Amino acid sequence: MAHDKNVVELTEAEARAELERLSEAIARANTAYHTHDAPEISDAEFDALKRRNAEIEARFRDLKRADSPSEQVGATPAQGFSKITHAVRMLSLSNAFDDQDVREFDESIRRYLGRDAALSYSAEPKIDGLSLSLRYENGNLVSAATRGDGETGENVTANAREIADIPQVLEGAPELLEVRGEVYMSHADFAALNARHEERGGKTFANPRNAAAGSLRQLDASITRDRPLRFFAYAWGAISEPLAETQMGAIERLRGLGFQVNPLTRLCHSPDDMIAHYREIEAQRATLGYDIDGVVYKVDDLGLQHRLGFRSTTPRWAIAHKFPAELAWTRLDGIDIQVGRTGALSPVARLAPVTVGGVVVSNATLHNEDYIAGFDSNGEEIRGGKDIRVGDWVQVYRAGDVIPKVADVDLSKRPEDAERYVFPHLCPECGSEAVREEGDAVRRCTGGMICPAQAVEKLKHFVSRKALDIDGLGAKQIEMFYGDEVLPIREPADIFTLQERDEGNLARLKNRDGWGDTSAANLFRAIEEKRDIPLARLIFGLGIRHVGEVAAADLARHYGEWGVMAQALDVARPAAVAEHAADSAAEAERIAAKREGRRAKIADAREAAMAGLEVPVAAQAAWNDLVGTDGIGPVMALSLSDAFANAEERRAIDTLVAHLTPIPPEERATDSPVAGKTVVFTGTLEKMTRAEAKARAEALGAKVSGSVSKKTDLVVAGPGAGSKAKKAVELGVEMIDEDGWLEMIEGL
Repeated sequence: MAHDKNVVELTEAEARAELERLSEAIARANTAYHTHDAPEISDAEFDALKRRNAEIEARFRDLKRADSPSEQVGATPAQGFSKITHAVRMLSLSNAFDDQDVREFDESIRRYLGRDAALSYSAEPKIDGLSLSLRYENGNLVSAATRGDGETGENVTANAREIADIPQVLEGAPELLEVRGEVYMSHADFAALNARHEERGGKTFANPRNAAAGSLRQLDASITRDRPLRFFAYAWGAISEPLAETQMGAIERLRGLGFQVNPLTRLCHSPDDMIAHYREIEAQRATLGYDIDGVVYKVDDLGLQHRLGFRSTTPRWAIAHKFPAELAWTRLDGIDIQVGRTGALSPVARLAPVTVGGVVVSNATLHNEDYIAGFDSNGEEIRGGKDIRVGDWVQVYRAGDVIPKVADVDLSKRPEDAERYVFPHLCPECGSEAVREEGDAVRRCTGGMICPAQAVEKLKHFVSRKALDIDGLGAKQIEMFYGDEVLPIREPADIFTLQERDEGNLARLKNRDGWGDTSAANLFRAIEEKRDIPLARLIFGLGIRHVGEVAAADLARHYGEWGVMAQALDVARPAAVAEHAADSAAEAERIAAKREGRRAKIADAREAAMAGLEVPVAAQAAWNDLVGTDGIGPVMALSLSDAFANAEERRAIDTLVAHLTPIPPEERATDSPVAGKTVVFTGTLEKMTRAEAKARAEALGAKVSGSVSKKTDLVVAGPGAGSKAKKAVELGVEMIDEDGWLEMIEGL
């Protein structure tokens, strides 16, 4: 596994697997935190998950998933409240974890704006509470909503009216004003609340954040009235007229309207000022009387904020400088091996429970066999070469993975009879050989679909929410049907023959415990409804290694129809085989060079390997078309090709598709003259930065590519345009200058 690797060390395959793991982990954490007010991991660990995800996406841009955490905010609102759609999305913040991150934030702002002049930033404590948006019309509070998923939140208006810090009427406010801030509970009030509950034999809260969230989200507002909630205002959403010209001015305006604003908010004129204020706040953290988990920096000039704009879920003009994570020591009681959907054998530490960052931890990742043995992916020592053994006292670190990781070992406490751990070479689930390919840190079961662990996980993936999403057929039901001797589901196609097999069986599903006429009928109806399935969902649902949601959507858009894609993969197979040979030669060269202490000539090795092979022209063209698709790289293309070329896997896929009608993707349509077109920017842009141009084009529905091909519709060429402009001329692609581009999009 690649959990312990630095991002710069990840291969493309490892990066894809990491992004899939991180997406699932962050989604679970968001639901626990935002929807259930019962966080399962600490803020530091959550931040580290998102940070690692962002770093991998930055290095492997083509691998970004459709369900990427960088494209999501919060979680789906809980049931029980009516919903309010935010007029302006409530976004999250990107994070900084050290001084260098802060300096890079400042540099990124300057690069984007193309300016060297001094910039000022506001800096304020980041309150650890629950985000709330208050809407005022003509000075009157008309609604209050939680963040929810950023677009839709819970209507908690009645509860918000019970918070003393929230004014009901504003004097001198704009006609429309959405005030945003954080609901929190002080340490003293939290302790008093828990003491009262304990006296009455009631439930106590784990921390002030949970107490504040639970108190605000009461269906009975009288309960909220009895809870000591507070509110700090720090931002705004929809507004009919500006509050001020600067962030600090707007905060002062909110104070003048009657809102509580944090007294530790300061104006900083450089990264050094920002870091100094961070240190000052960090030193006061224990005595503030309320929880904070960092400091938020924002570009002070609101005009520049507007120009900087937003990424998909975060503003470019703000960042949260978070406080560091926590560590703890405990005993390693055992090591279990889990087998995943792709056959990866993942070691998991079973720990004597220990509290880390306010959360009780009993499991931790051990990454892979090298990590247990005390080595990294390059064979270099980690932890001073100390291996990990059952019975050891280990240091647990909660800031990197869905479960914490073991960071160190205390050899002074190692039991005398502790034995070096031997990683299994046979799958613990099916007994098949578990092999580790050259250059891969992971050992994988070779059993494929005969391995029950892999088969079950693949089926769970197939029916998951972002794949087929069959109502009534979730993970629990898949496990039941997989082990059923009468109505088994062993591969995806079995799902679509379930009703037919049930009707021809004496042991009908409706007669079993937990099922009845209605539930069985509902399941069969839900299955029938999925026979017509969007092509992208079908591709994603197959669970092919490296093919996530984004890639599935890219493939669906590129090929349009299932048959076209399948035929293209078949035609391209000889080229894929050649690519495998080239990869093997390149890997052999890398290993040899490493052993000999020289630099690997991987490109030469690949070229030599390819030169010795004869690939049909049609196969090479089909392969080039596949890897030339935006978002599809060689590693993913090889994985696709291998899946379709594997006889047993192809049989299962073809059998499944025979029961389905894949629906081609809809064409994207807007009124923009560049909507649906592929645009390439090249050369020097003089009136906007490249980042601004790309963001603007995408906002108008265009697809921005980094290379010119036959599929390119428009090239915007500035001074210094070189090979891309030349290729555009050769291919007859329309080319305009920056002024022409600005004229084209003027007024849009």
